[in-house]
Amino acid sequence: MKRWKLASDNKPCPSAVHSRVVVTGMAGTGKSTFSRQLAAKTGLPLIHLDLHAWRPGWVRVPDDELIETQRSLLAGQRWIVDSNDVDYQLLVTRADTLVIIATPWWVCSWRAFRRGLRRPAETQLPEGCEESFSQRIGDEWGIVWRNWQNRKTVPENDRRLAKRCADHMDVHLLSTKQELADFLRRFPERLELGHVRRLSRFRRPAYAARPTRVCGAGHGTR
Repeated sequence: MKRWKLASDNKPCPSAVHSRVVVTGMAGTGKSTFSRQLAAKTGLPLIHLDLHAWRPGWVRVPDDELIETQRSLLAGQRWIVDSNDVDYQLLVTRADTLVIIATPWWVCSWRAFRRGLRRPAETQLPEGCEESFSQRIGDEWGIVWRNWQNRKTVPENDRRLAKRCADHMDVHLLSTKQELADFLRRFPERLELGHVRRLSRFRRPAYAARPTRVCGAGHGTR
């Protein structure tokens, strides 16, 4: 695999405790699937942050309350978070690894289009939130439109996020199925608290975030 380093990063790669991982990317990149695979291999607890962002009946949790929930969830020493909405300050102070999945926008949109027609069996919904067929169509096909609208800004945002985070943690931008598979294969298996191991990093110019969140405009919530 080719290794890419951010232009601003001319330091040697340090060793890291890879036990606090944030996975982000455009809606439809496969964040949840990848996070489940990573959790199964490493034994790290998996947090789908979207499940904590809604109250019964699809009532959105206020931002300040969601940040407090994040602070509590990320207080542990071992976890994988699947989300575009991690507070930036919590990201840089708590995470030791950031994975940005940079699947092309048209692939993400095609996946969202298919999800609108048929929800994957492994999909989890927030407690007390039901989803009708028409609601799912509107949600997923809306992602198709937003991904097209933001096909240029999302990559630019992710690059900025990667540069901002490069001094605080390991940053990986994975664009292909092969890169995702290689990352999973190289990641230490069944991590124990305090286990330290050097991990080869594949760095590429990445994309990014709003001022306080990991996700950029157009990332969506899935």
